[in-house]
Formats: sequence, structure tokens, C-alpha cells
Amino acid sequence: MKSLELVIEYTAETIHPMHAFVCESPAVEQEVMLEGKTEGGKRTLLFYVEGDPRVYEAMLSARDSITEYDIRPDGDGGFFLYIRAPNGEGEELLLDAFSRDTVVVVPPVEFRADRTMRLTAVGHGTDLRELLDAIPSELSVDILSVGPFTRGFGPSLTDRQREALEAAQSVGYYEIPREGGVEAIAAELDCAVSTASALLRRAESQLVADTLGDRP
Repeated sequence: MKSLELVIEYTAETIHPMHAFVCESPAVEQEVMLEGKTEGGKRTLLFYVEGDPRVYEAMLSARDSITEYDIRPDGDGGFFLYIRAPNGEGEELLLDAFSRDTVVVVPPVEFRADRTMRLTAVGHGTDLRELLDAIPSELSVDILSVGPFTRGFGPSLTDRQREALEAAQSVGYYEIPREGGVEAIAAELDCAVSTASALLRRAESQLVADTLGDRP
């Protein structure tokens, strides 16, 4: 079993409109796909989105191609999104690339504000090589790592949460006495103070749970 960690970069022509919205809107920081399946040309997905659910839903409701969706705010700077929609032509091509017999995509899949999607695929080495060859040429692919798959079962940090911790450290948030507050962290991350606070709380909560062995 091999593991392949990828960053796939979209162009303005190939990016999905909702991903483009995440890139362009100051009200939304990040989308993370927690689970998903495709059947009969239609996908059913579960996301966690960091941002304002009202702004996101206004954009979502304007899209005629959406079959159904349900938004559940979690009260901590983000919301869960259940959505069903038909696959577009460009999405079908990418899904075909990942449809190798032995390949599975390990959640979460991150959709980031720099037009990139970050994911980990696990499977036989031959199928993973075929996967890379089958990714549409219009997309840019950066291989972050290749090797045996290893992942713990404890809480893990998203890249955005890790960035929040790094920003907190750089502004002196953890110094004694404290040198910089949440406002300084938000400035480093170029996001709202409420978003920075939520990211920091989530990251710290996961680290504490991991340290104390409080695992699901």
C-alpha cells in the first residue's frame, strides 16, 4: 500500500464556481470535504466550511445545478454542508482519474483559497502512477510526498489550523507575558478576528485531546 499526497491547482477556466467563491470572498476562509460519493453521474458530499453560512448559502441558492443542500452552523465560526449535485464535464474527467481499482482518497480533502485542492490517495503503486497520468493536463499537479501510508487515529490539525498556531507563535501569543493577541494573529492570517479565534480554539482543543488521550 502506497500513499500519494497531492496538491492540484485549478485555472480560472477549470475551477468549480463554489471553489472560486471561496477564493474570492472575504466571508469564507476554507472548504474541507469530509466524505463524498459519486453514483449515476451525481455526487453526494459532506463539507465543513469555515466562514459565514449566510453569505455562502446566498451564493449556493443562486446555482440552478444544485439538486439539494442542507446547512448546519456549528456555532464556532463555520458550518457543515450536505450537498447533492450532478457532475460537470471537468469534474467527470478528474473523478475518472481517481477511479483506479485499488485507489481510495483519504478524507479530508481541502479546497483552499489559492485555487488548490489538497488530498491524499492510497493504493497500489501502479494505480497511483496511472492516476497521475490521467489527471487532465489543464490542471497543475504538485506531488508533496510518496511513500508508505501512516496516519494516527488521534485528532489531526488542518493546514489552516496549523497556520493559526504558527501565526500565534510568531506574534508572541504564547509568550509570558503575552506579546500579541488574536487581532495580531488575524492580521498574520489575513482573516477576520472571529475566524482566527475559532481556528486557534479548534487547534488547541485537538492538541489537548491528543495529548490527554481523549480520542474518539
